[in-house]
Amino acid sequence: MITAPIPADWPADEQEARAVQDALRGRVVREEPGPPPRTGHVTGVDVAYDDERDLVAAAAVVLDAATLAVVAEATAVGRVAFPYVPGLLAFRELPAVRAALEALPCPPGLVVCDGYGLAHPRRFGLASHLGVLTGLPTMGVAKNPFTFTHPTLAPERGSTAPLLAEDGEEVGTALRTRSEVKPVYVSVGHRVSLGNAVAHTLALTPRYRLPETTRRADALCRWALREAAAE
Repeated sequence: MITAPIPADWPADEQEARAVQDALRGRVVREEPGPPPRTGHVTGVDVAYDDERDLVAAAAVVLDAATLAVVAEATAVGRVAFPYVPGLLAFRELPAVRAALEALPCPPGLVVCDGYGLAHPRRFGLASHLGVLTGLPTMGVAKNPFTFTHPTLAPERGSTAPLLAEDGEEVGTALRTRSEVKPVYVSVGHRVSLGNAVAHTLALTPRYRLPETTRRADALCRWALREAAAE
């Protein structure tokens, strides 16, 4: 476990954070397809908070994309970098997430975030922000549709429906990863296409609703937070 410092130039308030989003949003690459599913590495990142101690713990877990076996993992713990503001959650998490990724002993490959990319009120969620800052291909798989809606899905695994903003813009895909179980919400982060992101999500969910990347990173960041709090 390593310590994740808050960068000296990190936004101090909501106005500064929105200006950063505006400046970086145009750098998102949406034309690249990204790595094929079941090839190379795929890495899950997730965070856990201890609000009483003002701590955030991040985990990065690298899986072999073909077998889903764990290849490497790393954690980072630091102070929460930004207050809670809807639409600006990336600023709370990014310093710790980047520190965990940088501590990995191998290339992460495609990074899967427990959250949103293009499916964001300002079209620049955590997955997009992380991708632009690191240059890595990234995507988001979220547990709920946030402010977006979608048509009813068929009940079978693999069923999809467009995730839509109020103006009708398609910002992602609602994907049923288990038959008769509520869907997850997939969106492009950086350097990966939406169709490829959906295919990766299906490859990462052979048994459960959530991707193995998310499940493993969630367990590891919670363990790291408990260890940090105990110290």
